[in-house]
Amino acid sequence: QVQLVESGGGLVQAGGSLTLSCAASRTIVSVNAMGWYRQAPGKQRELVADITRGGITNYADSVKGRFTISRDNAKNAVFLQMNSLKPDDTAVYYCAVGSFRTLRLRQDYWGQGTQVTVSS
Repeated sequence: QVQLVESGGGLVQAGGSLTLSCAASRTIVSVNAMGWYRQAPGKQRELVADITRGGITNYADSVKGRFTISRDNAKNAVFLQMNSLKPDDTAVYYCAVGSFRTLRLRQDYWGQGTQVTVSS
């Protein structure tokens, strides 16, 4: 069984930065897309950003220009650099991986989530 372990969440003031990290417990041979979802209280889970094995990225409109996703294929890891954070970014952030080129089509594994809280 593959586990995705997230780290890097926390409390930050508006305008601040955080970096989320996610690493798989073992190599996932079939993985293509890796990325991050988030879910705020009372809202649906939404895709924040994903990245293909080849490095093609996709971002939600609400985070374009502020967030940067990257991955290390050798370490089965994905990262999310979050700058210029806003209170609306407050949510539980989940790491996910999938065998298709985008997580919108399929998610095979999920992390347990890490809380990000942005104070105004």
